[in-house]
Amino acid sequence: MTSICLGIEKSLSKGRWVSPDIDLDDIEKFARAFDVPEVIARLLLSRDIAKDDIPGFLNPTLKEHFPDPFSLEGMDAMAEDMAGAIQAQKQIAIFGDFDVDGATSSAILYRFLKQCGIEAQIYIPDRLSEGYGPNLEALKTLKDNGADIIMMLDCGTTAFEIVKQGAALGLEITILDHHEAEEVLPDAKHVINPKRKDDHSGLDMLAACGVTFLACVAINAKLRSAGFYKDNSLEEPNLKLLIDVLALGTVCDMVPLQDANRLFVRHGFEAMNHTQNEGLGALINVCKIKPPMTPYHAGFVFGPRINAGSRVHKADLGARLLSTSDQEEALNIAWTLNDCNDKRKAIQLQMEREAKQMVEDKGLDQHAVIMVEHEDWHPGLSGLVAGTLKELYKKPACVITYAQDLDGNLEGRGSGRSVPGIHIAQAFIDARNDGLIIKGGGHAMAGGFTVLPDQLDAFTVFMQEHIAKQSANSEANIETEIDAVLSVSGASPGLVKCVQSQIGPFGQGFEEPLFALSNVRLHMVDVVGESHIRMMVSDWEGGARMKAMAFRAVGTKLGDALLKHKDKAFHLVGSLKIDNWSGQEKVEMHVKDAAFVLSDTQFNIEQERASA
Repeated sequence: MTSICLGIEKSLSKGRWVSPDIDLDDIEKFARAFDVPEVIARLLLSRDIAKDDIPGFLNPTLKEHFPDPFSLEGMDAMAEDMAGAIQAQKQIAIFGDFDVDGATSSAILYRFLKQCGIEAQIYIPDRLSEGYGPNLEALKTLKDNGADIIMMLDCGTTAFEIVKQGAALGLEITILDHHEAEEVLPDAKHVINPKRKDDHSGLDMLAACGVTFLACVAINAKLRSAGFYKDNSLEEPNLKLLIDVLALGTVCDMVPLQDANRLFVRHGFEAMNHTQNEGLGALINVCKIKPPMTPYHAGFVFGPRINAGSRVHKADLGARLLSTSDQEEALNIAWTLNDCNDKRKAIQLQMEREAKQMVEDKGLDQHAVIMVEHEDWHPGLSGLVAGTLKELYKKPACVITYAQDLDGNLEGRGSGRSVPGIHIAQAFIDARNDGLIIKGGGHAMAGGFTVLPDQLDAFTVFMQEHIAKQSANSEANIETEIDAVLSVSGASPGLVKCVQSQIGPFGQGFEEPLFALSNVRLHMVDVVGESHIRMMVSDWEGGARMKAMAFRAVGTKLGDALLKHKDKAFHLVGSLKIDNWSGQEKVEMHVKDAAFVLSDTQFNIEQERASA
C-alpha cells in the first residue's frame, strides 16, 4: 500500500508522488534483527525482500549463492563437447555482438580459452556496414582462416538462415545468448539461452556475458574432471579474475540487477577496484577514475567508450581492449576509444536536436510509439537517440537510419527503446514473422530491426497498432514511488554510502532509491552543456548547500520551472550520489522530478521528514 507524498498529485513531470505505507514498529524490528540502520530496514521492507533472504541479500557470497551453470538447458552437452574440442586443440572462433555485452562476452571466452592453450579468433561485425547479428560473409572469413567451431555470443538466437548456411559450410556453431527466443531454435549444434522456451533454470535475468561466464565455468568443470590441466601441466584458469569484466557487461546491457546479476555486480565491482585486466585498467586510467568503482562508472563512463568504437567503423576495439594482455596496446586502444567517444557525442547531440524537432513539428508524441527516420543520420547512434526520446516523452521510441547492406542495397536500420509494460522486442519479432522487416529482436526494453524502405510505412502502421494494444492491456505507470523524505542537511555522505554499500548495487530492475528533498531553496541555477541544469540547493530556512543536477532538462516543463522560478520553494525528487571531485566527500542529487511547494502542505513537511 502507498499514500500520497508531500501532497503532490501532479508534479512538473506529471507524476503522482507516493510513498510506501510501512509500519514504524516493523522498521525498528528489522533494524534490530539484522543490525542495520533504520533507513536500510525501511528500504528492505519497501522492496519486499523476504525475511529469510535478507542475510544473503545483504552479504551475497560466490561460494553460497553462485548459480548452477548446468541448470541451463543444454549446458551439460555443450560443456562436454567444448571440453573435447579444447582437448583436441580444434580451432575456435568467437563471433560477438558489437555492444558492451558482446565485447565483454568475447573477452571472457577469449581469456578463458587462452588459458586452456587455445588462441581464438575474435570477429566483431561492423555496426555500420554489416549490422546486428551474424552474416554469411563473416562466417566464410572465419572458415577460411581455419575455424572449426564458431561461438556466437550475444546474438544468433533468431539468425535461422545464417546459422543454417554456416552449418552447410562445415562449421560447428554454438550460440550463447540471452535475447528473446521463439518456439523453434536455429539449427546450431548448441543453443544456450535462458530465454529458450524449454529452459527452466530461472536465469533469464542474465546478460550474454553472464551466460558466457557460466559456460566457461561449466567447460572448466568438465576439463578438470577429465584431468586436462594435470595431464598438460597447465594451471587451472582462475575464473574469478574475469568477474570484473562480467560485472561491466551486466551493468551496461541494462539487465535486471537481481539474483545472480546482483551477485556478479557486487563482487565484480569490488574486483574492479584492483583489476588485473590490462584493458580495463587502461580505460580506468584514461578516464581518471579513482576507486571505488560503481555501476555509474560502468554505465556512463566505461560503457560509452567501449561502445564508441563500433559507432565509428572500429567495431572490434572494445573486445580487443578487454582481451589484450599487452599494457601498451591496452593504453593505445583506451585512448583511441576515448577519442571515438568525443566524436560520438557531437554527432549524437545534432541527431537528438533534429529528432526532437521532428517529433514536435509532426506531433509524433501523441502516437503510441514515436517513429522517426532520416537518411543522413548516423546508423551507430540510433539506439542512444531512441533512448533520449523515450526518456523525454515517456513512451516507446524507434529511430531509423539508413545504410547499404553487403550487396549494396539500401536498408533501414532501427533501434527501439521502451518503457515498463511494453515489450518492444516482441513487436519486432512479430513484425518479422509477418514479413514486414528483415531482422528484428532484442529485449523487452530495447531491440533492433532491419527494414526495407518500401516496407517502412506498413511497418510503422503495424508498430502503432501493436504498441497501442500492449498499452491498453498494461497498467499506466503514473506514480513515482519515493522511498524517503529528507532535508538537505539530513542527506549526509554517511547515509548515502550506507545505502549504496548495503542495498546496492542498483540498476535496471532494481532502481536506486528515490529521495525527496522537501521545501528547498534554489541557488545559482544555470545551464551546463546545452541540455543540463545545475543548481545549488539548501533547506528553505538556510543551512548547508548541496549540488543538484537535472540532466537533459532544458526545454522541458521541469527545466523551465527550475530556470524561471528560482524564487519559489520546491520539492525535489532524485537519487543521491557521493561527489569526490573536490577531494572531499559531498552529496549531490540527480534530480528526476520536482514540484512547487503547496501552501496547504507546508504544515506536513516536518511530519514527512520525521517518518523517514
